[in-house]
Amino acid sequence: MSNFFIRRPIVAMVIAILTILLGVVSLLGLPIAQFPQILPPQVNLTTTYTGADATTIEQSVATPIEQQMNGVERSLYIQSTNANDGSMNQVVTFDVGTDLDVDNVLVNNRYSQAQPFLPQDVKNFGVTIKKSLAFPLMVVSLYSPDGRYDPTFLANYALININDSLLRIKGVGDIRNLGAADYSMRMWLNPDRLARLGLTVTDIQNALRQQNVVNPAGQVGAEPAPAGQQLTYTVRAQGRLVEPSEFGNVIVRENPDGSSVRVKDVARIEMGALNYQQYGTFNGQPAAVIAAFQTPGSNALDVAESIRKTMNDLATRFPSGIKYEVSLDTTAPVKAGIREIVETLLEAIGLVVLVVFVFLQSWRATLIPLLTVPVSLVGAFIAFPLLGFSVNTLSLFGLVLAIGLVVDDAIVVVEAVEHHIEEGMAPRDATIRAMSEVSGPVVAIALILTAVFIPVAFMGGITGRLYQQFALTIAISVLISAFNALTLSPALSALLLRPRGETTGPLGRLGAGFNRWFGRATDGYVGLNRRLIR
Repeated sequence: MSNFFIRRPIVAMVIAILTILLGVVSLLGLPIAQFPQILPPQVNLTTTYTGADATTIEQSVATPIEQQMNGVERSLYIQSTNANDGSMNQVVTFDVGTDLDVDNVLVNNRYSQAQPFLPQDVKNFGVTIKKSLAFPLMVVSLYSPDGRYDPTFLANYALININDSLLRIKGVGDIRNLGAADYSMRMWLNPDRLARLGLTVTDIQNALRQQNVVNPAGQVGAEPAPAGQQLTYTVRAQGRLVEPSEFGNVIVRENPDGSSVRVKDVARIEMGALNYQQYGTFNGQPAAVIAAFQTPGSNALDVAESIRKTMNDLATRFPSGIKYEVSLDTTAPVKAGIREIVETLLEAIGLVVLVVFVFLQSWRATLIPLLTVPVSLVGAFIAFPLLGFSVNTLSLFGLVLAIGLVVDDAIVVVEAVEHHIEEGMAPRDATIRAMSEVSGPVVAIALILTAVFIPVAFMGGITGRLYQQFALTIAISVLISAFNALTLSPALSALLLRPRGETTGPLGRLGAGFNRWFGRATDGYVGLNRRLIR
């Protein structure tokens, strides 16, 4: 195979260029993260049983759902949190590596089996089932610097004007308003008046359900109409109640004397929050805390940048007295870590080139490893989309360690070719002769190194996911390096290497001094080993 590429070096160069292009294209489409996706996928079920305490929720809501969720395919455990404010949050955690979309479908199917056993109030409120990540990608705080707006107003402003815009960003899987409550019509009942009038809370609820409804009133003049009828009118009746005064006028009971008892007679009505268990602050000021969760497999850096850009656009339409700040950005360590790894990668390449030049003492010989190493490193990204890998600190660290391995193949070829050139052979003949000698060792070295790293990919659990990308990145780079050593390196050696003349100048003197020192060190090392062996 090597002889073909020695005689046709353009083919080897085209293959190397295509490898780099495919690697760059794959790299541009890869997600960027700090670590691989090692957290178990989760599906959240949330609901509210208004007025219930934690024990009641556990017995009537959480337990029926848990009984049906128990044993769902590839689930690890189920955790339910029930609070005295009437809320329930149940988290179903699945095994690492499962498809989150499939997990979500499985949870929905199991919930449909539990739905008939739930209280009617919970069914009316609804149970929200969402795919979830363990932590938000970014947290944005919407606050009022002068305290003009309370947390309830800020939270509802975010719900109406911000959440939908953020959800439309590619890569944003969920938006949650932490510690926020929706606007609600609060009715504070007077128990003494209820007792005197012989009313109960259920009477108030039934009156509201019956009178706070949409009433379609039909049409006037619709077909069949009498002769001469030319116009048809759609009657629009009063719909749902909006103002506190409208709720206050709801009739609870009609008395025999013609009088009536209305809601305002037994309750104080005001616009308030759905609950008052939590509220948000930012630096001690009222705030709405907006948490943005990333879609698995998306590019964290691009998503965070899109969120910042969207918030900047929305900020131009904020009312006076409202500002926002990014209070948590989990991409900051990602940027810092990847920047450090890239710097280390460049430093490692520079050190490898320096070492190769010091030992080979020829810019032509140094140029060959310098051209082949990037092909092996960039080409490794071609396999990332196929394996589901991301660009993270572990995969980049694998590339850093792979530099010292992939450069060896090119050095072996170059040294073998130069050895035969020094014996008087022409560069092409020397390359053919050298490849007949080193092709077997190059392939053997690549297979042995691959056999060392590939078994790590079969480790299970979080540990396996953590080290899988690190090991396979090195293995893929080594395999591409071996292919380059059989194709690109001999082609470049036949084109670039020439018989050496006597070098002069400062570099020549330094090289001669290094060779003498290295020769004495080699002889001493060989002699020491000879004595130890004896």
